[in-house]
Amino acid sequence: MKTIWLGTSWKMNKPLSEAMQWCEILAQRLGQVVHPDIQPFVIPPFTAIHPVSRYLQERHIRCLTGAQNMHEADSGPWTGEISADMLLEAGATLVELGHSERRGAFNETDAAINRKVHSALRHGLRPLICIGDSAEEKSWQVSRETVVRQMKIALHGLSRQQVVDTLVAYEPIWAIGEQGTPARPEQVGEIHRALRQGLCELFGQETGLQIPLLYGGSVNKQNAVELLQQQDVDGLFIGRAAWDATGYCEIVQRVTQEFILKSQ
Repeated sequence: MKTIWLGTSWKMNKPLSEAMQWCEILAQRLGQVVHPDIQPFVIPPFTAIHPVSRYLQERHIRCLTGAQNMHEADSGPWTGEISADMLLEAGATLVELGHSERRGAFNETDAAINRKVHSALRHGLRPLICIGDSAEEKSWQVSRETVVRQMKIALHGLSRQQVVDTLVAYEPIWAIGEQGTPARPEQVGEIHRALRQGLCELFGQETGLQIPLLYGGSVNKQNAVELLQQQDVDGLFIGRAAWDATGYCEIVQRVTQEFILKSQ
Protein backbone atom coordinates (compact mmCIF):
# COMPACT_ATOMS: atom_id res chain seq x y z
CA MET A 1 0.00 0.00 0.00
CA LYS A 2 1.41 3.39 -0.98
CA THR A 3 1.52 6.23 1.53
CA ILE A 4 -1.30 8.75 1.14
CA TRP A 5 -0.20 12.30 1.95
CA LEU A 6 -2.88 14.58 3.43
CA GLY A 7 -1.83 18.09 4.35
CA THR A 8 -2.78 21.72 4.55
CA SER A 9 -1.11 25.13 4.46
CA TRP A 10 -2.67 27.93 6.47
CA LYS A 11 -1.07 30.73 4.42
CA MET A 12 -1.08 34.00 6.43
CA ASN A 13 -3.84 32.86 8.78
CA LYS A 14 -4.21 31.64 12.35
CA PRO A 15 -2.42 33.52 15.13
CA LEU A 16 -0.85 31.30 17.76
CA SER A 17 -4.01 30.86 19.83
CA GLU A 18 -5.95 29.59 16.80
CA ALA A 19 -3.05 27.40 15.72
CA MET A 20 -3.00 25.64 19.08
CA GLN A 21 -6.78 25.22 19.06
CA TRP A 22 -6.44 23.47 15.70
CA CYS A 23 -3.81 21.14 17.16
CA GLU A 24 -5.97 20.37 20.19
CA ILE A 25 -8.90 19.34 17.99
CA LEU A 26 -6.53 17.23 15.87
CA ALA A 27 -5.31 15.48 19.02
CA GLN A 28 -8.88 14.83 20.18
CA ARG A 29 -10.16 13.57 16.82
CA LEU A 30 -7.14 11.65 15.53
CA GLY A 31 -4.66 11.41 18.38
CA GLN A 32 -2.16 8.59 17.99
CA VAL A 33 -4.40 6.39 15.84
CA VAL A 34 -3.47 7.70 12.39
CA HIS A 35 -2.97 4.69 10.12
CA PRO A 36 0.70 4.16 9.13
CA ASP A 37 -0.21 4.40 5.43
CA ILE A 38 -1.60 7.92 5.95
CA GLN A 39 0.89 10.78 6.36
CA PRO A 40 -0.71 13.99 7.67
CA PHE A 41 1.14 17.30 7.56
CA VAL A 42 0.39 20.91 8.46
CA ILE A 43 2.14 24.06 7.26
CA PRO A 44 1.45 26.97 9.63
CA PRO A 45 2.87 30.52 9.51
CA PHE A 46 6.50 30.86 10.61
CA THR A 47 5.49 32.09 14.08
CA ALA A 48 3.60 28.87 14.84
CA ILE A 49 6.06 26.28 13.49
CA HIS A 50 7.87 25.68 16.77
CA PRO A 51 4.85 25.47 19.11
CA VAL A 52 2.85 23.37 16.65
CA SER A 53 5.74 20.97 16.04
CA ARG A 54 6.47 20.65 19.75
CA TYR A 55 2.79 20.07 20.61
CA LEU A 56 2.46 17.28 18.03
CA GLN A 57 5.74 15.63 19.03
CA GLU A 58 5.03 15.72 22.76
CA ARG A 59 1.70 13.98 22.18
CA HIS A 60 3.18 11.48 19.70
CA ILE A 61 0.83 12.62 16.94
CA ARG A 62 2.31 11.47 13.63
CA CYS A 63 1.72 14.74 11.78
CA LEU A 64 4.63 16.53 10.10
CA THR A 65 5.11 20.28 10.43
CA GLY A 66 6.27 22.36 7.48
CA ALA A 67 7.12 25.92 6.44
CA GLN A 68 5.61 28.02 3.67
CA ASN A 69 8.87 29.28 2.15
CA MET A 70 12.62 29.64 2.69
CA HIS A 71 15.61 31.45 1.23
CA GLU A 72 18.16 29.57 -0.83
CA ALA A 73 21.14 31.00 1.09
CA ASP A 74 22.39 29.56 4.37
CA SER A 75 22.77 33.02 5.92
CA GLY A 76 23.56 36.59 4.97
CA PRO A 77 22.12 40.06 4.34
CA TRP A 78 18.63 38.92 3.35
CA THR A 79 16.33 41.05 5.48
CA GLY A 80 13.00 39.42 6.19
CA GLU A 81 14.06 35.98 4.95
CA ILE A 82 14.58 32.66 6.73
CA SER A 83 17.01 29.81 6.06
CA ALA A 84 16.64 26.04 5.97
CA ASP A 85 18.64 25.63 9.18
CA MET A 86 16.38 28.08 10.98
CA LEU A 87 13.31 26.14 9.89
CA LEU A 88 14.82 22.86 11.04
CA GLU A 89 15.68 24.43 14.37
CA ALA A 90 12.06 25.57 14.72
CA GLY A 91 10.81 22.02 14.12
CA ALA A 92 9.93 21.98 10.42
CA THR A 93 10.63 18.83 8.45
CA LEU A 94 9.28 19.92 5.07
CA VAL A 95 9.01 23.20 3.17
CA GLU A 96 6.49 24.40 0.60
CA LEU A 97 8.19 25.93 -2.45
CA GLY A 98 6.88 27.52 -5.64
CA HIS A 99 3.28 28.26 -4.68
CA SER A 100 1.54 30.29 -7.38
CA GLU A 101 1.10 33.18 -4.95
CA ARG A 102 4.87 33.29 -4.44
CA ARG A 103 5.46 33.07 -8.19
CA GLY A 104 2.93 35.80 -8.96
CA ALA A 105 3.17 38.27 -6.09
CA PHE A 106 6.89 37.88 -5.37
CA ASN A 107 8.14 37.15 -8.90
CA GLU A 108 9.70 33.80 -7.99
CA THR A 109 11.09 32.08 -11.06
CA ASP A 110 11.44 28.39 -11.85
CA ALA A 111 15.22 28.75 -11.56
CA ALA A 112 14.96 30.34 -8.10
CA ILE A 113 12.67 27.54 -6.96
CA ASN A 114 15.22 25.00 -8.21
CA ARG A 115 17.92 26.64 -6.10
CA LYS A 116 15.66 26.51 -3.04
CA VAL A 117 14.93 22.82 -3.68
CA HIS A 118 18.66 22.06 -3.70
CA SER A 119 19.21 24.07 -0.52
CA ALA A 120 16.32 22.39 1.28
CA LEU A 121 17.56 18.90 0.45
CA ARG A 122 21.14 19.78 1.35
CA HIS A 123 19.97 20.71 4.85
CA GLY A 124 17.58 17.78 5.33
CA LEU A 125 14.24 19.45 4.61
CA ARG A 126 11.77 17.70 2.31
CA PRO A 127 10.65 20.10 -0.46
CA LEU A 128 6.96 20.23 -1.36
CA ILE A 129 7.14 21.72 -4.86
CA CYS A 130 3.98 23.45 -6.07
CA ILE A 131 3.26 23.74 -9.79
CA GLY A 132 0.18 24.94 -11.61
CA ASP A 133 -1.37 26.28 -14.78
CA SER A 134 -3.32 29.52 -15.16
CA ALA A 135 -6.83 29.87 -16.56
CA GLU A 136 -5.31 31.25 -19.76
CA GLU A 137 -2.94 28.31 -20.14
CA LYS A 138 -5.86 25.96 -19.58
CA SER A 139 -7.88 27.72 -22.30
CA TRP A 140 -4.87 27.54 -24.64
CA GLN A 141 -4.66 23.79 -23.96
CA VAL A 142 -1.05 23.93 -22.76
CA SER A 143 -1.66 22.87 -19.15
CA ARG A 144 0.34 19.65 -19.40
CA GLU A 145 3.32 21.31 -21.06
CA THR A 146 3.24 24.15 -18.52
CA VAL A 147 3.29 22.06 -15.36
CA VAL A 148 5.71 19.43 -16.67
CA ARG A 149 8.13 22.24 -17.56
CA GLN A 150 7.79 23.79 -14.09
CA MET A 151 8.40 20.41 -12.47
CA LYS A 152 11.41 19.53 -14.60
CA ILE A 153 13.12 22.85 -13.88
CA ALA A 154 12.40 22.58 -10.15
CA LEU A 155 13.97 19.11 -10.06
CA HIS A 156 16.90 19.88 -12.37
CA GLY A 157 20.23 18.60 -11.12
CA LEU A 158 18.85 16.26 -8.46
CA SER A 159 20.11 12.72 -8.16
CA ARG A 160 17.77 9.75 -7.96
CA GLN A 161 18.60 9.45 -4.28
CA GLN A 162 17.62 13.09 -3.71
CA VAL A 163 14.45 13.24 -5.76
CA VAL A 164 12.70 10.48 -3.81
CA ASP A 165 12.74 12.86 -0.84
CA THR A 166 10.66 15.45 -2.70
CA LEU A 167 6.91 15.93 -3.03
CA VAL A 168 5.23 17.51 -6.06
CA ALA A 169 1.83 19.19 -5.71
CA TYR A 170 -0.23 20.10 -8.77
CA GLU A 171 -2.32 23.15 -7.88
CA PRO A 172 -4.11 24.70 -10.88
CA ILE A 173 -4.30 28.44 -10.29
CA TRP A 174 -7.88 28.50 -11.55
CA ALA A 175 -8.93 25.93 -8.92
CA ILE A 176 -7.38 27.37 -5.76
CA GLY A 177 -8.72 30.07 -3.48
CA GLU A 178 -12.18 31.07 -2.36
CA GLN A 179 -13.38 31.67 -5.93
CA GLY A 180 -11.66 28.61 -7.37
CA THR A 181 -13.43 26.19 -9.70
CA PRO A 182 -12.87 22.58 -8.60
CA ALA A 183 -11.07 20.50 -11.20
CA ARG A 184 -12.84 17.35 -12.35
CA PRO A 185 -11.09 14.20 -11.11
CA GLU A 186 -10.45 13.07 -14.68
CA GLN A 187 -8.74 16.41 -15.42
CA VAL A 188 -6.51 15.89 -12.41
CA GLY A 189 -5.78 12.33 -13.48
CA GLU A 190 -4.74 13.47 -16.95
CA ILE A 191 -2.29 16.05 -15.61
CA HIS A 192 -0.88 13.64 -13.04
CA ARG A 193 -0.28 11.02 -15.74
CA ALA A 194 1.74 13.59 -17.67
CA LEU A 195 3.70 14.49 -14.53
CA ARG A 196 4.40 10.83 -13.79
CA GLN A 197 5.60 10.29 -17.33
CA GLY A 198 7.89 13.31 -16.98
CA LEU A 199 9.34 11.95 -13.73
CA CYS A 200 10.01 8.57 -15.31
CA GLU A 201 11.71 10.25 -18.28
CA LEU A 202 13.99 12.20 -15.94
CA PHE A 203 14.83 9.59 -13.34
CA GLY A 204 13.82 6.21 -14.75
CA GLN A 205 10.65 4.27 -14.08
CA GLU A 206 11.66 2.75 -10.75
CA THR A 207 12.51 6.13 -9.23
CA GLY A 208 9.81 8.06 -11.08
CA LEU A 209 7.09 5.88 -9.59
CA GLN A 210 8.34 6.57 -6.04
CA ILE A 211 7.89 10.35 -6.07
CA PRO A 212 4.58 11.34 -4.46
CA LEU A 213 2.27 13.48 -6.59
CA LEU A 214 -0.29 15.49 -4.63
CA TYR A 215 -3.28 17.47 -5.86
CA GLY A 216 -4.48 20.75 -4.39
CA GLY A 217 -7.31 23.01 -5.48
CA SER A 218 -10.78 23.23 -3.92
CA VAL A 219 -10.33 19.85 -2.21
CA ASN A 220 -13.06 18.99 0.32
CA LYS A 221 -14.59 15.97 2.02
CA GLN A 222 -17.03 15.54 -0.86
CA ASN A 223 -14.40 15.13 -3.60
CA ALA A 224 -11.36 13.83 -1.68
CA VAL A 225 -12.02 10.14 -2.26
CA GLU A 226 -12.78 10.53 -5.96
CA LEU A 227 -9.61 12.55 -6.49
CA LEU A 228 -7.50 9.91 -4.75
CA GLN A 229 -9.03 7.21 -6.93
CA GLN A 230 -7.06 8.63 -9.85
CA GLN A 231 -4.08 6.34 -10.46
CA ASP A 232 -1.27 8.86 -10.07
CA VAL A 233 -2.71 10.94 -7.24
CA ASP A 234 -0.75 10.03 -4.09
CA GLY A 235 -2.16 12.65 -1.77
CA LEU A 236 -4.07 15.87 -1.29
CA PHE A 237 -2.89 19.38 -0.44
CA ILE A 238 -6.03 20.78 1.16
CA GLY A 239 -6.89 24.45 1.52
CA ARG A 240 -9.82 26.09 3.29
CA ALA A 241 -11.61 22.81 3.95
CA ALA A 242 -8.78 21.86 6.32
CA TRP A 243 -8.34 25.20 8.07
CA ASP A 244 -11.10 24.00 10.35
CA ALA A 245 -9.51 21.10 12.23
CA THR A 246 -12.76 19.16 12.33
CA GLY A 247 -13.03 19.37 8.55
CA TYR A 248 -9.45 18.20 8.15
CA CYS A 249 -9.99 15.26 10.49
CA GLU A 250 -13.13 14.26 8.61
CA ILE A 251 -11.15 14.10 5.37
CA VAL A 252 -8.41 12.02 7.01
CA GLN A 253 -10.98 9.65 8.49
CA ARG A 254 -12.93 9.33 5.25
CA VAL A 255 -9.79 8.58 3.24
CA THR A 256 -8.63 6.06 5.84
CA GLN A 257 -11.99 4.30 5.75
CA GLU A 258 -12.16 4.20 1.95
CA PHE A 259 -8.59 3.29 1.02
CA ILE A 260 -7.15 1.51 4.06
CA LEU A 261 -9.82 -0.20 6.11
CA LYS A 262 -11.91 -1.42 3.16
CA SER A 263 -8.85 -3.06 1.61
CA GLN A 264 -8.02 -5.09 4.71
